[in-house]
Amino acid sequence: MKRTIVVLLSLLALGACSGNRSIQSVGRLELENRIRSRGLYPTHLVVPYHLTAEMKRWVHEIVPEAAPVEDRINYLNRALFAEKTLGVHYESGHTGTASEVFESRQANCLAFTHLFIGMAREVSIPAYFLEVRDVEKYYKEGDLIVVSDHVAVGYGPRHDMRIIDFAATDGVEYRRISVVDDYRAIAMFYSNRGAEQLRLAHYEEALNWLRSAVAIDPGYSASWVNMGVALRRSGDLEGAEAAYRAALELDLHSSSALQNLAALLNLQGRDREALELLELADRSSNRNPFTYLSLGDLSMRRGRLEEAGRFYRKALNRQGRNAESLAAMGLWSLKQGESKKAQNWLRRAEDLDPESQRVALLRERLGAKSDEV
Repeated sequence: MKRTIVVLLSLLALGACSGNRSIQSVGRLELENRIRSRGLYPTHLVVPYHLTAEMKRWVHEIVPEAAPVEDRINYLNRALFAEKTLGVHYESGHTGTASEVFESRQANCLAFTHLFIGMAREVSIPAYFLEVRDVEKYYKEGDLIVVSDHVAVGYGPRHDMRIIDFAATDGVEYRRISVVDDYRAIAMFYSNRGAEQLRLAHYEEALNWLRSAVAIDPGYSASWVNMGVALRRSGDLEGAEAAYRAALELDLHSSSALQNLAALLNLQGRDREALELLELADRSSNRNPFTYLSLGDLSMRRGRLEEAGRFYRKALNRQGRNAESLAAMGLWSLKQGESKKAQNWLRRAEDLDPESQRVALLRERLGAKSDEV
């Protein structure tokens, strides 16, 4: 089980995040009005950090109201993880509401953050949402490039902030964090739910969640990217392109928007535009390995092997424990006539994901090479 950690940050680490803002929780009526103001009639109306009556009773029994705020935080933090009280465990995948986590005792980082903040505010702890970009991860599901953002709980003034992080990685340094308001946090929840429906190929259901996500917070680029993927898979290529471009207007360096838009342009035969996008991603501070895999593939097709090797190494350096990057290095080695190196790359890639399409291609080509000998 992953545990929370509490970290004291300095003003320097926070950069522009300074000063105190009043915390205003969003209610169901406010959320509904916000979505309807964009011309939508929401199928789902969820404020994910809202507590049931049972949850309110529980937190008031656990956390002494007369205790200092710091003590209240510690009481709540311990109670959420202790098996005899609640015993929340980390579970990736489904993003639950606070009430669903309370029932199941399972949560990913976003679900836990909604649970903690809902309970914290119930006992007068002024907790707020943080987006943490230091621990974002990238992975591929079919033709979908997924960027896994990370959220945590913040408490205290911005110059003396404490972070309560459910899925923290040992040794992480918090440098790229930002305070987000409740509407952004709710939009993240809707966007996650939409992405989960995408993975199940429930495209209309995904679009219901994602249209609401962009209505709740039109400035959150990840929701636009996810909506673009849902529209593309639904056959609306024009709508998908518009959604990806909306994401890029908000964040020109969004690697997932660049990557998915480039894939769409390639699909339509607009190779030059796609290449320009990928080259733009290469010039930015891009940490997405799949951008470099695509650039390497383009270089390989054009016979520029040395250039392809540089791109594949960049992909490997950004996320070495990734079967696609390892297999790409194997295919590149094989093209260079280095079969033994290619075999070594294949073994490492198969340890991670033997069913990956790129791993299967490397295995097939090595087999053909062996047959030739």
